[in-house]
Amino acid sequence: MVDDSGPNGYGDIQVSKILVHPIKSCRGTSVQSCRYTPEGLENDRRFCIVEANSHKVVTAREVAKTVLITPRIEVDENSPHGGVLSISFPKDSGCESFSVPLYPLEEEWERLSDVAMWGNEIDGFICESTFGRSPSKIMSDYLGRPVHLIVKGNTPRPCLPTDTFPELKATTCYQDGYPLLVLSEESIDVLHDEIRARVGTQGVEDKWSEQEFVIERFRPNIVLCGAGPFAEDNFEEISIGRDSETTRKPGILLVSKCARCLLPNVCPETGVRDKAVPYKILMKFRIGIDRQNKMAPCVGCNGVPLGNGMIEVGDSVNIRKIGTA
Repeated sequence: MVDDSGPNGYGDIQVSKILVHPIKSCRGTSVQSCRYTPEGLENDRRFCIVEANSHKVVTAREVAKTVLITPRIEVDENSPHGGVLSISFPKDSGCESFSVPLYPLEEEWERLSDVAMWGNEIDGFICESTFGRSPSKIMSDYLGRPVHLIVKGNTPRPCLPTDTFPELKATTCYQDGYPLLVLSEESIDVLHDEIRARVGTQGVEDKWSEQEFVIERFRPNIVLCGAGPFAEDNFEEISIGRDSETTRKPGILLVSKCARCLLPNVCPETGVRDKAVPYKILMKFRIGIDRQNKMAPCVGCNGVPLGNGMIEVGDSVNIRKIGTA
């Protein structure tokens, strides 16, 4: 039950987790603090993997084992590249770790203008490593197909307007559509109840009687606590900071509900796709949430920051505007 003692009928809301995913569909990193810009959390989904021939983005929807690739950001303020992104693979893969410059000089690498994702053509550069075999060869060996590791170029990638924000002017990197994903952690408790009520039916295996569903499967950026299950459905604009800062921090617009696909069915620890959880469960109680996409199950909301700032675990969340849908 939501505490109605706070502003707008909500209690004390805080940031409980911050997750950065440097490479699209690869393992995320939980951090205590992170800078953000209007394009999202710093270094979130700046990199992606593409098919070598078609330049189509490869995701865990099609190749589940991508979630087992572990990228790690190593900042070096004395480096002309700002540091490196180090990439490692499961021990039994036979693939060696490698590093690439975090912010390459554009003239150093081959540029692509046709990285293909959701019908869009996005720019990027084919990554080269600081030593050893090329990232393309190592990634190709791991995934069993010819691929490249790509870093986003400087050409802005516009976000589509939404029903709530038809005049939206925003850009992003290799996120599915918008810079941020915001989700309340209490939503997972409700999902657990729904899963366990269906064990033994609809392909829900007995293991889900005890197994925990981790929020990382939904790949959020900002996890909230204190507002209640799926509370973000009702927010249109929030701000985040220490108690005295929230009124002057840049706002974050929650521009649309996030329609879910089968990617959360993939376990981030094993890379194995579950045949039912959570997609079949969500189809039972989370459709009809988005009036423009009524048959898609929705979890979390897509966000667009209105400026630059810093976010930390434990920061307070101020609800600036409640949504109308």
